[in-house]
Amino acid sequence: MEDDSSIATLAAELRGTVAALRAGDRLPSSRALMARHQVSPVTVSRAIGLLSAEGLIVTRPGSGTYVAERARPRVPVDLAYAWQAVPLADRTVDAGGVVAMLSPPPDGVIALSGGYLAPELQPERALATAAARAVRRPGAWERPPLYGLGGLREWFARTAGGDVTGADVTITGGGQAAVTLALRALLPPGAPLLVESPTYPGALDSARAAGLRPVPVPVDDQGLRTDLLADAFAASGARAVYCQPTFHNPTGAVLAPARREHVLDVARAAGAFVIEDDFARHLAIDPAPPSLISADREGRVVHISSLTKVTAPSVRVAAVAARGPVAERIRATQLVDSFFVARPLQEAALELVGSPAWPRHVRMVGEALRRRRDTLVSAMASHGLRPAVVPRGGLHVWAGLPAGTDDVALAEAALRAGVLVGAGRRYFPAEPAGPRLRLSYGSAAGEGELADGAARLARVLSATG
Repeated sequence: MEDDSSIATLAAELRGTVAALRAGDRLPSSRALMARHQVSPVTVSRAIGLLSAEGLIVTRPGSGTYVAERARPRVPVDLAYAWQAVPLADRTVDAGGVVAMLSPPPDGVIALSGGYLAPELQPERALATAAARAVRRPGAWERPPLYGLGGLREWFARTAGGDVTGADVTITGGGQAAVTLALRALLPPGAPLLVESPTYPGALDSARAAGLRPVPVPVDDQGLRTDLLADAFAASGARAVYCQPTFHNPTGAVLAPARREHVLDVARAAGAFVIEDDFARHLAIDPAPPSLISADREGRVVHISSLTKVTAPSVRVAAVAARGPVAERIRATQLVDSFFVARPLQEAALELVGSPAWPRHVRMVGEALRRRRDTLVSAMASHGLRPAVVPRGGLHVWAGLPAGTDDVALAEAALRAGVLVGAGRRYFPAEPAGPRLRLSYGSAAGEGELADGAARLARVLSATG
């Protein structure tokens, strides 16, 4: 293992060098640094990674390492725009969490936080082949059917299961768009929305941007606490609950079979909808249970599924399955918001899921995620971190921290040490139940990087403990 003191010493010397340079100035090459300081390539790489994580330098592949732009001093808001504070005062739209989710990690930092597959797990060749075939189809650039290509709608219906048909499905531009669409179609501004606690932050951001009031319902190792659900409906007056019954983000829990029946019973008694975010069905390590909508006969479940997670970030293709008047509301909202999803993208998605490469890809992803999960969980255990749930699918593990730990400060310290993790606080709609971290095993470069990232995190925990 490389000597951490050598890395810290070189990093300190480089900080002094950076301080004496101007933004945009180039630093000496890695080879020059190795010769000047008599250190190994690994020491240079990690020292540069530390400075990059601190925002002091930027690396440009094939060009070199440069001093980053200094933050400009804050200036007073231009008075010409001050009037906007009044008409915009009704609510805010906070995209900070989404920006954090979508931003790539700094150079040299191991990503144990992220919502997409690592590039080597993405079906780039199959996607390229599918796209090439799709754009050659007659009418590929014409307007698609308003609610999506028939074959693609049928495919998503089969994925949902039960008696869902293609006529029940509306194609949307990715899972986040599908969540936003469902929330806006079902609930008026100011309405309460029951959500799991913790839950997916993107859903919380979307709900608040729509003027909704998220109301937490606790989650344990068997998923949503349905024994508390009826009281939450009664106390809040909510008419919908948003949940992730399969490979829950962030905990990885799968809703227990008895609870899957109970959530539908409670929703029926409350006269409420269940928004089922089935985002990780194609990221199964062990077989996924049937969807909630497959057991629904009353049009109570609005089911969301996506291709993005199991393919690549820019495959912004998802689906909302719903029946009855709510389906018409969803379709109308989609048309008013964005008309339709671009036909070439729909055609490429349909080509992909209908090709022999598709089942091979899904199988490969499941096998790779199993190895990665086991590597991360084992590395965590060796450093005293044990998740409450060993996930059977999805991309994340949810780790508890010692009482009194500041998870946000810990995540910031970890970033300075070269590993990116998710502070648990932002996954809670209200006060957190305790300090947690979300660690992702799907986005790192490989199993070796997962083990290295866990070791870096353990050193941070030891230093702050």
